[in-house]
Amino acid sequence: MQSINNWITRVNSNKRLVHRGRWVNLTFTFGIDDHDFLIKINNGVITSIKKRTVLTQSGTFRIHGKSEAWEKHWLKIPPKDYHDIFAMLAKKIIVIDGNLIPLMQNLQYFKDIIISNGASDF
Repeated sequence: MQSINNWITRVNSNKRLVHRGRWVNLTFTFGIDDHDFLIKINNGVITSIKKRTVLTQSGTFRIHGKSEAWEKHWLKIPPKDYHDIFAMLAKKIIVIDGNLIPLMQNLQYFKDIIISNGASDF
C-alpha cells in the first residue's frame, strides 16, 4: 500500500476516476487491521485521509479487512476471491457495514479508489 499522500495523489490525478465520482460527497471509513482511516471525498476528489482517533468518528459506511487481505487484493494479479471487494465480502475476508446506498450507487468509483492503492506502509 502506498503512503496516504500517494493514495490521494493517485486518485485525484486520475481525471476519469474523479469524473466518475463527481456526485460523491461523503466520508467513509476504510479499515486495515486495528487501524481505521476516514476518507473524505468532495465531488470525487479525496480531500483528506485521516487516521480515526476517536471511536465515535465514523463515515457513512465502513470497509474493513486484515492487512494480509488488502495486500492480496492489491497484487497485480490477485488470487481467487481477492480480486473484488464483493468476492472478499462473500468469503468473509472483509466486512462492509453502515449506509450502503452511496456505496452501491457509486460502486465502480469506490472499487477503483480502493484498488488504486499498492504495497503497505500505513
